[in-house]
Amino acid sequence: MPTRILGISAYYHDSAACLVENGRIVAAAQEERFTRKKHDASFPKHAVDYCLREAGSTVKQIDLVGFYEKPLVKFERLLETYVSYAPSGWKSYLTALPLWLTDKLWMSDEIAGELEDYEGRILFGEHHESHAASAFYPSPFEQAAVLTIDGVGEWATSSIGVGRGHDLELFREMRFPHSLGLLYSAFTYFAGFRVNSGEYKVMGLAPYGEPKYVKAIKDHLLEIRDDGSLWMNMEHFTYPQGLTMTGDSFAAIFDGPPRQPESKLTQREMDLARSIQDITEEVMMKMASFAWKETGLPYLCMAGGVALNCVGNGRILRDGPFDEIWIQPAAGDAGGAVGVALNLWHRYLDKPRTSPEHAGTWRPVGKGPGSASADVPYADGMSGGFLGPRPGEDETAAWAEQHGYKARRCSPTELADAVATLLADEKVVGLCQGRMEFGPRALGGRSIIGDARSPKMQSVMNLKIKFRESFRPFAPAVLREHVHEWFELDGDSPYMLLVADVLPSRRLAIPDAAKDLWGIEQLNVPRSTIPAVTHVDYSARIQTVRRETNPVYYDIINAFYRQTGCPVIVNTSFNVRGEPIVCTPDDAYRCFMRTDMDALVVENFVLEKAEQTPIEADENWRREFVLD
Repeated sequence: MPTRILGISAYYHDSAACLVENGRIVAAAQEERFTRKKHDASFPKHAVDYCLREAGSTVKQIDLVGFYEKPLVKFERLLETYVSYAPSGWKSYLTALPLWLTDKLWMSDEIAGELEDYEGRILFGEHHESHAASAFYPSPFEQAAVLTIDGVGEWATSSIGVGRGHDLELFREMRFPHSLGLLYSAFTYFAGFRVNSGEYKVMGLAPYGEPKYVKAIKDHLLEIRDDGSLWMNMEHFTYPQGLTMTGDSFAAIFDGPPRQPESKLTQREMDLARSIQDITEEVMMKMASFAWKETGLPYLCMAGGVALNCVGNGRILRDGPFDEIWIQPAAGDAGGAVGVALNLWHRYLDKPRTSPEHAGTWRPVGKGPGSASADVPYADGMSGGFLGPRPGEDETAAWAEQHGYKARRCSPTELADAVATLLADEKVVGLCQGRMEFGPRALGGRSIIGDARSPKMQSVMNLKIKFRESFRPFAPAVLREHVHEWFELDGDSPYMLLVADVLPSRRLAIPDAAKDLWGIEQLNVPRSTIPAVTHVDYSARIQTVRRETNPVYYDIINAFYRQTGCPVIVNTSFNVRGEPIVCTPDDAYRCFMRTDMDALVVENFVLEKAEQTPIEADENWRREFVLD
């Protein structure tokens, strides 16, 4: 019988479960995809049930259960913090304490109660250790430096370590309240976005601004040391003891109170976004450089919420000392479920690492000597991120027939050609095919796709399909063998976690009349021959696509390339603002019919909007998601 380990992340945000079988990740999923509650923090009951089904296992056949952090140590940090700031943290203390005293301090009992019939051991890993394990063990490297950066775990807010074989050691950490992740979240809050979900909006807003507040940040808020560690002046932050991130003194430094959510964005918010993004990139670069100096290794693995800052990642790859970097696609807390499960296999059970089943050797990929080329299989342990449930061809046929949906069944070649033709006609297509992605990025399994050449596509997708802010950029998905022909990158970026610029040869001259446009006014000025995926600073968050990882998705893009000569399409997650990425065909169909998408692909079936029976508008759905 194989050894099965269940990893769990829960009770803060982005709860998830992962099942590892003899060291191989069999399944992983976030709870939000099943409950349809974005960033669901509850025990991942549905995700656990899915993982067990995928493995053909029962709870009784699980050998070990791991939880991604140590609740008692975290509680110690909370108590010490409240005592240090008393009495100013009294309201926050009264809000948090009942939950800890009734649930979180008795985590073993809580987990055992949720996992009925489980009789084995429940073990607890450290938060940043789980992040580090999720970064190193699935990576394509035998040895690598490891860097984790997030808000806060128990006490640590970032860590540096080294992985060799199946050994993993963390030798340096930064501690609460000094935290790059919480610093970025403070500016997210101040700019009027939601903490723990709006940070990527700040990153997307940054290119519209100027770094005018960098000096003020360094003069008043923090000291950046040579190793990337921070000292933060806590007089200007309220997150250790309060229910908000910043206070009045913060507002005095940055020209007024925080922006109210949903109010009009001003140049101040754009400049704040650019300033904190520049600070973040500086710190990330210094941390990475220090990790390189301490380890002497050419490879870097990254995880933690800040590792989702793909602009910073791209700068480390482009300007940093490492030949290659690999980032865990579920870099946030959800990925902790993967990390703790792998940590138990490799360190607790002392089991060696083995190569992924689809590759004979571990292969580094990126910019350095010996990097894998487009014709060399990409090898890591995350299976391209496709670790969730899939609809199945027969199940999809029964689903369409049961509901009376007009769906056309296609062969693989017919499907690719049909979708490519729709894209070339500037139609927008939803994809619900193959296994669902694990992590925050849709990678072709649960994606909305469009024509990257279309000047109107970015606006149409943002306003009529995603129902989100118009300034936010979309990502290009590009055939791996053609990425160097369009972007300043000649390597793999399978998880959409690296940013690189569009090649100068693909850029368009900016008309004189447009050069003095203000802020968001720059949005509608085409900057390249693929304007839908080119941000205002010519950058793009790139996903490279290989056929061995996702053949249906690859074949669609390749058919589009044959028809148009362009191997690049728009890829965004299949959801609307405030809603989790779709999981099931029912989720996909609802989203498809309530937006201006033109067609839906479920497995090998194509459903066109014009052939479907309209559904009545659901104001509760619009209120909950679109107006979130």
